[in-house]
Amino acid sequence: MNSLRVLARNMSQKWEPLKKVGIIGVPFEKGQKKYGVSIAPAAIRSAGLIERLKEIDGIDVKDYGDIDIPSCNEPVNVDNMAHLSLVSACNKNLSNKVSQVLKDERVAVTIGGDHSIGVGTVDGHYRVNEDMILIWVDAHADINTNKTSDSGSVHGMPVALLVKELSDYWPYLPSMDWQIPKFSIKNLGYVGLRSVDEYERLAIEKYDVPAFAMEDIEEHGIQKSINHILHRIDPEGKKPIHVSFDIDSLDALEAPSTGTPVRGGLTLREAIQLMEINPALGNDADRKRTIDAGLCVLRAGLGFSRRGTIPSGILDLPVQTPQSN
Repeated sequence: MNSLRVLARNMSQKWEPLKKVGIIGVPFEKGQKKYGVSIAPAAIRSAGLIERLKEIDGIDVKDYGDIDIPSCNEPVNVDNMAHLSLVSACNKNLSNKVSQVLKDERVAVTIGGDHSIGVGTVDGHYRVNEDMILIWVDAHADINTNKTSDSGSVHGMPVALLVKELSDYWPYLPSMDWQIPKFSIKNLGYVGLRSVDEYERLAIEKYDVPAFAMEDIEEHGIQKSINHILHRIDPEGKKPIHVSFDIDSLDALEAPSTGTPVRGGLTLREAIQLMEINPALGNDADRKRTIDAGLCVLRAGLGFSRRGTIPSGILDLPVQTPQSN
């Protein structure tokens, strides 16, 4: 599941989650090769997404429904990019919807199972907030081009499609005229990497992208890792933040129902955002564990406290009323 969260920070640099949330579903799977990821929005909604979010004190949740998914795959002449026209059309619709939610002054939370939709979520955010920064929480860097990808699946290319510094490394993409790469790689940071291709590592080192792989997190801890990235790309702490969270950043024992499971990942307690899931993978117990993990992470990202919530309008414990004889 891919997600977008916009947070405001006060002058003391404490996180203050916005209290209005907009949910966007993206039942799409053509950016990768596994069946089942398109049912991720339905699966997580049926698991009680809206109800569990409304348990957070003071939060206003609006479900914007699913975006329209194109069904016609017009052939385009681009090497090693499967279903490009479908991926492009889906992300164009998603970008428009994300921009709408943000203009409605809501946190935009995108739920889907195919990380190619990262193109639409980031593009839609950038159109509203050009000074945004991007935290990519993932086991994979997703910064391949069609020339460096082994699979030709666009779910491994969204970051490369978005950043302007790599625009010269792409051929003309006939169906992508709507999306002009303007986001700078200088505003990007990675968390949780542990399966990075050679050319992806080259790009990360070439542009000095702050990237905390799992061994870095093990040494420094998740909080210091994130704080370091934020200090690098937003030292004044004033820019809106976009977090793209892939469920495979979690250890496979925490979330087994993903198409790209990799052992040695984040624990559930280390996870701070939403996810990319495949409800068709694994058995019933695997699917339930993965969906529950995503819901726990999402609620934490939107203000739920494990310390518990004080009942609204209640100032003291209830007093036992004496029984009359």
